[in-house]
Amino acid sequence: MADSRKLTVNGREIEFTDERNLLEVIRQAGIDLPTFCYHSELSIYGACRLCLVEVTQNGRTMVMAACSTAPAPGMVIQTETKELREMRKISVELLLANHNTECPTCVRSSSRALQNIARRLGVAEVRYKKLQPEEMEPLDLSSPSLQRDPNKCIKCGDCVRVCSEIQGVGAIYFTNRGSNAKITTAFDAPIAGTECVNCGQCAAVCPTGALTAKQDSPRVWEALYDKSKTVVVQVAPAVRVALGEHFGAQPGENVAGKLVTALKLMGFKYVYDTSFTADMTIFEEATEFLGRVSNGGTLPLFTSCCPAWVRYMELYYPDMLANLSSCRSPQAMFGAVAKKVLPEQLGVKREDLVVVSIMPCTAKKYEAQLDKFKVDGQPEVDIVITTDEVGRMINSLGIHLSELAPSAFDMPMGFATGAGVIFGASGGVMEAALRYAAEKLENKTLENVDFVAVRGMSARKEATVHLGGMDIKVAVVHGLAQAKELLEDIRAGRANYHFVEVMACPGGCISGAGQPIGATNAIRKKRQQGLYTADKAHQVQKSQDNYLVTRCYEEHLGGHPGSHEAHELLHTHYQNRGQIFEAKVPVMRGTADKRLPVTVTVCDDGDCAGAKLVDQIAAHIKAMNLADRVDLDAAVASRKPAGLCVSVGDHVVEGGEPAAAIEEIKKAIDSGVASL
Repeated sequence: MADSRKLTVNGREIEFTDERNLLEVIRQAGIDLPTFCYHSELSIYGACRLCLVEVTQNGRTMVMAACSTAPAPGMVIQTETKELREMRKISVELLLANHNTECPTCVRSSSRALQNIARRLGVAEVRYKKLQPEEMEPLDLSSPSLQRDPNKCIKCGDCVRVCSEIQGVGAIYFTNRGSNAKITTAFDAPIAGTECVNCGQCAAVCPTGALTAKQDSPRVWEALYDKSKTVVVQVAPAVRVALGEHFGAQPGENVAGKLVTALKLMGFKYVYDTSFTADMTIFEEATEFLGRVSNGGTLPLFTSCCPAWVRYMELYYPDMLANLSSCRSPQAMFGAVAKKVLPEQLGVKREDLVVVSIMPCTAKKYEAQLDKFKVDGQPEVDIVITTDEVGRMINSLGIHLSELAPSAFDMPMGFATGAGVIFGASGGVMEAALRYAAEKLENKTLENVDFVAVRGMSARKEATVHLGGMDIKVAVVHGLAQAKELLEDIRAGRANYHFVEVMACPGGCISGAGQPIGATNAIRKKRQQGLYTADKAHQVQKSQDNYLVTRCYEEHLGGHPGSHEAHELLHTHYQNRGQIFEAKVPVMRGTADKRLPVTVTVCDDGDCAGAKLVDQIAAHIKAMNLADRVDLDAAVASRKPAGLCVSVGDHVVEGGEPAAAIEEIKKAIDSGVASL
């Protein structure tokens, strides 16, 4: 334990230990200094100057930023003087002078730190002129997940640091200097044209609404008002333990039943639980895992429930896509099953059934619009809204959530086990899978379903579980920067696992970017505990005991997990997005109306194995008389993967073997998918 030391804050003697700055000490003393740019989980930036304090030490008195000043014994600190208050007011006025102040119409108006601090400091007018040009910068609405309004940006840098430090992506950064400085993407490209993984953590920390989740609630209202449509909705596990915060409930309070009642009042015909298809995911993913273990398949197996993580893999580690489970996410599974089963059950046409998702995650918006999750051009999940969006929709109708009597989810896709519910917490997918795998490998009923070693808020958790005479090594990681470290450890042979769960957001879905903002570790822990409490409250706690999922397999999915029907409906494929396709060099061009795009990753080295692979594949294509049906390109890699990659349509062939690539090309052409 660190040595205890003391300093004085506003006349009170305060004990401190290992706090990294004065701001943390002062806040622990019960004084909430205002700040925009400080987050305890990010590096210290010290840009906003709102946390200024007066520090007396060794006979000298100075005004210092509390966030960037380390505590020291004997310091005498004043957090509030006339001069400090005036300096803070000036800082806020300067920010407001260059800020788009259309606060009443902003989606973040109820939680915007800038207007709250201005009100708190008594800023009644802005005495400074706008320095920026009067012309408004255009909104960036290119992303299906996020929207960016540069006119609201105060350059606090929160988004830059979370994207770089927590997610390891760096899709946005500072550019220019002085008064021309701004936060933008590389070459001012639209967000959709960058390496953004759609996790939305930038929006979760933005204090002004310059970055927010894409708003899709107007589309939901339109569907609900259309009497020709039957609108159903699925609710993700993590939503139930965070939505209540909008209405004064404590983090972690389970409001699932009250939410069902509210959704029915809003006009949704049926309300289902995504935990149902979370259970179904375990049927498929655990079966896939056991198959790989017993048949010598590619290991470790990575979970595929998080679309931000999947896109990260497609961008940064395309050569390891074979390790990624082919299972769809629970949201995507629900959309596929709903559009297959519900039209007949409900007596409606498929095109008149609207499937809405309520998710804690902005990346789910991106996932739902992918072409691979569409049938005849129509998405299987039509609209995705966030926890925050549904909270505002409920408010707009004057519904008091806290006063509602709870209702049950609609059957059959409203019945779930506790294993499905804990999907919303980091470690939950792994624990649910272990509950399934344990019974299969041990060939007996699992009495104790708790695998506590994979729970908690540690960024990386490891465990070895002895099952069926085997030591199964597993890992759980959240935050993509942490995932990168784990992947590099695997590549270098420093780590060896059978099964790995990855979630992009800190703590898992419970702090996705669609949840109520301002999540701290304390709040995340309460939300996690809410899910584990819900797990214990369920009738059954193992996915394999969900008899309605079993019945769905019997009636619609070929009778058992891993069947042909289940694979067609519940599984997916991935795309190599790690190549700079704008830098493609044409190698061969076909002449047929429908042609298959084939891209080989090359590098800019003089002796490039990728270039040799291009020549080999081209020779094979010509020898097999397929040249008229293929477009072959070489693409400079934006980052150098450990292995060669060939993209055949949307599929990735790893390893750099020409024969494997040619086999995939023949298969694609024979199946009729060759199309530009």
